[in-house]
Order: sequence, then structure tokens, then C-alpha cells
Amino acid sequence: MLLQRIANRGIRLGTLFERAAVRNGANVVILDHDLDIAPELGRRSTVAELADLVDDHASRLWAAGVRPGRRVVVHKSNSFDITLLACAAARIGAVPVLLSPYLDGATVAELVRRTDEPFLVTDAVKLAKELPAEVFDLAATVLLASGSHPGAVELAALAGSPRVAPVTAPPDHPTLITHTSGTTGTPKLAVHTGRTLEARYRPQALVLRPVVPGRETIAIHVSFVHSRLITALAISLFRGFPILVLAHSEPGHVAELFARLRPGILEAHPNSFMEWEELAGDPRRPLGNVKLFSSTFDAIHPRTVRTMLAASARTAPVFGQLYGQSEVGPAVVRSFSRRRGADADGRCVGMPFPGFTDVRVVSRNGRPPSVENPGYIEVRSDGRIVTYLGEQARYDQQVEDGWWRMGDVGYRTRWGCVHLLDREVDLIEGFGSTLAAEDALFARLPQLAEVVIVPGADGRAVPVICTKDDLPVDPAAWRAAAAGLPPMADPVQWRLGELPATATTKIKRLELARRLAAGENEGPVR
Repeated sequence: MLLQRIANRGIRLGTLFERAAVRNGANVVILDHDLDIAPELGRRSTVAELADLVDDHASRLWAAGVRPGRRVVVHKSNSFDITLLACAAARIGAVPVLLSPYLDGATVAELVRRTDEPFLVTDAVKLAKELPAEVFDLAATVLLASGSHPGAVELAALAGSPRVAPVTAPPDHPTLITHTSGTTGTPKLAVHTGRTLEARYRPQALVLRPVVPGRETIAIHVSFVHSRLITALAISLFRGFPILVLAHSEPGHVAELFARLRPGILEAHPNSFMEWEELAGDPRRPLGNVKLFSSTFDAIHPRTVRTMLAASARTAPVFGQLYGQSEVGPAVVRSFSRRRGADADGRCVGMPFPGFTDVRVVSRNGRPPSVENPGYIEVRSDGRIVTYLGEQARYDQQVEDGWWRMGDVGYRTRWGCVHLLDREVDLIEGFGSTLAAEDALFARLPQLAEVVIVPGADGRAVPVICTKDDLPVDPAAWRAAAAGLPPMADPVQWRLGELPATATTKIKRLELARRLAAGENEGPVR
């Protein structure tokens, strides 16, 4: 798309903090956790200090033998230093490969194998408890962000290595590799270039400025291995926003931080906002100063939007929803306000970014796409990844004449608004939109913390529910809430923490359906 291409020099990940420090070196970054690679730094740093930390660890990686073009897998315990290590690797021209701390050891070993003898940055805890011994054979060198382990090189032992001048790769070269959510199987490795990441950054930076024209503290709770964090950080660093980076989402912990630091912008996963609904009733009003709530990855339930907006004391707070995918970045945007938030259609995910992205809906059966006959949603964007590492044929299957198939089904209204009804693989024939039914149940049952409708062993729709405090749902209340919705089996109640989820907190619906079919449940709610 034209506006993504003009003077696009690439995001230049390796010098991101250094360039931000030139503009706003005294700006602060606050963490809710200690960095494994620099615990002595504490939880409050300046951008200039973090730029120096990136430079320092780039020199340590160089001393360990990392060179331009080599891949550096980062799979370690959850911490913001995952992102900092990615910047350090990119600073010397290497390609960071970010693997979620929550992936199981066998999956990590398979993804390391696909990266063809990379350097592996991990920690002693991962090696001792989770990773199989074969990673030492699959990796060229195993480096430790913390702790010690036989056969691994400690980054701490390389402190004081001579600093190395930054290496800026051409904008069309790989600059970052992330993995897909893995909701339908083993994650794929998505290859981003500097140019594709910059193409994602631009529309987001553009739409943010009129909504937040001044300086606000931003709180970010996004997976440290997701490309979304890179663009969110770039916007925040270059705008000079004080930044609060969260590794933990527990409501009590978050409420305490927000009550003290009063963020004006929140960037988080949809499920995190759902988890934070209880903050709306906190007497300290931790959400009271929020001007903008921003959520990517999935459409969000209208109940959560209403709760967040009502909790803000700002004159005209906004809830911004970005619909996209790891492979293409944000493609569609929609905003909610108090005025139109109450009965807003949660399946409407918005409109493409004018001049930046485009969307079309392709028929599945020769009939025009509609609410009754959803079609395949496809996106065109220069933010699209360039390949799946080692799986080019799989990548090619999803592209047709520049259009990327999202794996979702929906339709567009006469005004061009995109409505997302379901994932292709989650369609339950004859049921209609499971996502719309879930929205309705959320609106009618305030005690729900999660509801996921999946096909049962007999093909019938089964609602899997989680409640606040794990209390059972009154059967009469459930029947009233389900009235008017397509027929479903009796609800099955699980604890929220037991639902299979991805690094971005998406529920793995296929895995959940498999577990139900295998009898792995806590029994129907009575």
C-alpha cells in the first residue's frame, strides 16, 4: 500500500532505543519485575540506560561468536529482557527468533531445529526443568541470560567485552522472526523484515496522534515475543511517553501499580482487559486516568469495552480495537466511546486504514458473503511477513495476488465495515456465529470470566464457561441467558487457568474441543 512504502527505510530494531534516547534519553521505563540480564538495574530505568544495556549485550553476543545474518533464538523465563535481547541481536546484524516462555520443551526443540543451528539464549531454569537435552545438539552455542549450566556460556561472563558498532541490515532483509499463536498445531515461524515492521508502525502511529495529542504514561501488557510489542514500543519511545511494562496481569498487582502511576494509555490483550474488569470497582480508581484503551489480536467483548470506558474519569475516553494477525499486523481499526459503546456490535471490527491496508471478503460457496453466509476474510498490507521459515509452500497457500487469507470468516456491510463471525476451523455448521453467541452470554451473565463455544464429540455446540471466583452459574440464570441463542448442550465449567491458551492469551479452541472429547472436564454445571 502506497503510504506504507514512501521513504520506508525499515524499523531498524537494533538502534531503536539508541535513536529514542537521542530524543528522549531521560524518559523513564518502569517494570513490574527484575531483568534477568541486569537485576542490578532495578525496576526504573531511563531510555538512555536501556539503550546502553542493549549496546552492552550486543557486544557480549558478538564476543560469543554471533555475526550478521546468524539467527539467535531467545527462549527464556518471562521478562522484558526478551525484547532487549532481540534488540541486542539485531544491533549486530543478527536475526532474533523469539519463542514464548510458555511453549513446551518439545515444541521449542522443533522450532530451534527449523532455525538451522542458531545461537540459543535461554537460562538455567529452562535447561534444568523444561528443555530437552537435544537443544545442545540443535544449537550452535547455548548462551545463558541467567544462572549456570554445563556446556552453556554465561552472558554475565562476557561483561566488559569491547563495544561493537551497530550493523544495519538492508530494509528488505529479515530483521525479526516470531511464531504464530499455534491455535491449530505447532506454531509457524513468521519472518519479518525491517520494511514490513515499519509498514505496521506507520498506520498505528498515525491514528494514535489525534486521539492522544499530548504526553501520557502508557502501560503495556503484551507478550514479549510478539511483533505487536515492537511497534507499540517504537511509538511510545519516539513520542516520549513514560512507559510501564507489565509481565504480570493479576488484577490486584495491576490495580496497585495503576493507582500509583495513573497511566493514560493501556495496551493489552483482549483477555487481559477481561481479567481487569474488576478494577472498575476498585475505590482507588486505577483506571480513572485512562484516555485510551488499546487492544489488538482479537475482537473484544462489548461488556468489557463498556466496563473499561465507564471506569475512566477522563472526559471522552476511547477504546481502540485493532483487528489483525501475526502475519500481516493490524489491518482494521475501530473505536468505541461511551456514546456508542453500550449496544455496539462486538462482531464489527472496523474499517481498513485508508491508504495503508485493504480488506476483501471472498465467497466460500459462490453465494455473496453475508451474516448468514460468511466468506473468507482476506487482507492486503505491506506489513505482511515475507515467509514462514522453512515452510514456503505453506506460506504460498495463504497468498493470492497479494491478498492474505486470515483464516477467519465474516462479511462486510454496505458501508464497508468488516464483521468477524468465526475462525474457519471453528465453524459449527448450522449454529451461526459462536463469537456472537459468546458476546450475548457475556452481556447477560456478569459473573462469567470466559465462555468458549466449541463442537462436542457429537458435533453439537458445547459452551465451556469460567466464572469469577469459580462459583457455579445458577441453572435458571443460564437458561435465561441462553434464550434466543442457537441450541447448545449444557455448559461445562472449567477453571480459567486450566483453559489451553497461546502466548497472547487466545484460547486454543481445537485443543479445548479435543480435551472435552477425551473427557477432560470438570463436569456440567448443575
